[in-house]
Amino acid sequence: MTKPCIICVAITGSVPRKSDNPAVPISVAEQVESTQEAFEAGASIVHAHVRNDDETPTSDPERFARLKEGLEAHCPGMIIQLSTGGRSGAGKTRGGMLPLRPDMASLSVGSNNFPTRVYENPPDLVEWLASEMTTYGVTPEVEAFDLSHVFQAVALHKAGTLPGRLYVQFVMGVKNAMPADRETFDFMVRTLDRLAPGTEWCAAGIGRHQLELNEWSIAAGGHARTGLEDNVRIDKHTLAPSNAALVRRAVDICERYERPVATFAQAREMLGLRPAA
Repeated sequence: MTKPCIICVAITGSVPRKSDNPAVPISVAEQVESTQEAFEAGASIVHAHVRNDDETPTSDPERFARLKEGLEAHCPGMIIQLSTGGRSGAGKTRGGMLPLRPDMASLSVGSNNFPTRVYENPPDLVEWLASEMTTYGVTPEVEAFDLSHVFQAVALHKAGTLPGRLYVQFVMGVKNAMPADRETFDFMVRTLDRLAPGTEWCAAGIGRHQLELNEWSIAAGGHARTGLEDNVRIDKHTLAPSNAALVRRAVDICERYERPVATFAQAREMLGLRPAA
């Protein structure tokens, strides 16, 4: 297979660093440094959250602005994808950073259960976030936690609600949401291709499922997400020393399946994004 594989690195999520892995970057400076290492290892997209000084997640546009500025300086050409996820804010505060005009932003188009709560994405909020992305020229990455989210993403894109080229990520392995099950994965891939032929897609495996989802995706011609947001271990006995280490593991899988790793320029072309400045 000669199709380049886009590797996305999710550098930090909302899990407190001290209770998990000290390699998880928290401050803007740590995030920029960690992303630069992952970029040099082969990642062409960075998926980013930001934290307050007390390590709690936030949607603060000023922190996102400082992070974006640092990433542009130290990772020139890398695709910057900011999170509009609900763990960092509520309602329209989740889209407060979209005027910064990142290349991409994550977008969940439906609700689902998380381990201890409901991840709420009501239709009016989804449509508002999509309209803001349209206004500021931001391409959404649809995060599909459920089969219904795939159908909704395709419907919204066909209606012109979602701007840019459709790009869907299957998120598997979240407790109480879509399981990391191979037959389910294959069905999701087939369903998306049936509803929107030729759509580029990615998959993310949470926790111990990260490695298997990387392998399934790369083998099936999709793209791969890795990083300390989703999984902090190399294996059940060993904490991952960095985001770059998890990116290198994905690169190794690409080599095994004889797939080239996409450069940032190739990734931008495949996803229909503007060229790097």
